[in-house]
Amino acid sequence: MSVNVKPLADRVLVEASAAEEKTAFGIIIPDTAKEKPQKGTVVAVGPGKKDEPLTVSVGDAVLYGKYSGTELTIDGKEYLIMRESDIYAIV
Repeated sequence: MSVNVKPLADRVLVEASAAEEKTAFGIIIPDTAKEKPQKGTVVAVGPGKKDEPLTVSVGDAVLYGKYSGTELTIDGKEYLIMRESDIYAIV
């Protein structure tokens, strides 16, 4: 899972998880009603700030805010680039 993008400073590149297709009861969710996922996998990390190293690493599953980051399309795949401070937790 190599991407030719190197984030700068405290930025992190995240591949969002797929949105839920069905509910727990088996009801299929249409595309118009799907919520934006808030979970993803870290694909690339920057070097961090001078006095603040990053706490996330490549391959970590993370939770982030609903409206966090900027959406990017690289080689046909959707990614989010965000600051480490936009990440709430490592799962």
